[in-house]
Amino acid sequence: MKNNISVFDCNVIDLGKVSFDEGNLTVVENNSSFPFNVKRVFYLYDIIGGESRGAHSHKECHQFLIAASGSFEVSLDDGNFKRQVFLNRPNLGLHIPPGIWASEINFSSGAICLVLASHTYNENDYIRDYHTFLKIQNEK
Repeated sequence: MKNNISVFDCNVIDLGKVSFDEGNLTVVENNSSFPFNVKRVFYLYDIIGGESRGAHSHKECHQFLIAASGSFEVSLDDGNFKRQVFLNRPNLGLHIPPGIWASEINFSSGAICLVLASHTYNENDYIRDYHTFLKIQNEK
């Protein structure tokens, strides 16, 4: 995880939308909306209002989070700076590069968090202990 990524490298990206009389459409395509190819898609739902998820960092995996329904905040931490991003529109997504500690917090009731990931699941890519994360960050 040798990089100098900061919370300020986590960008909210407008995916755009096409409006119709019946509603809206947003398109997500590899390498056109965000800087990686999607290898895994999952979503979090039925999270009790006000609850939290996540609380980990990745060594190599990029993630792109979208509030497909409802809202939630993403707490970002690079070991030096902290930042919170509020997501509540399905045409906006947050790119989280590897090396950032991220937690999804304050879910609204009925929220759906759609996650697009650059890698398939690999437990060895996760840093799940915050003190270990800080130690790795301080070694940079």
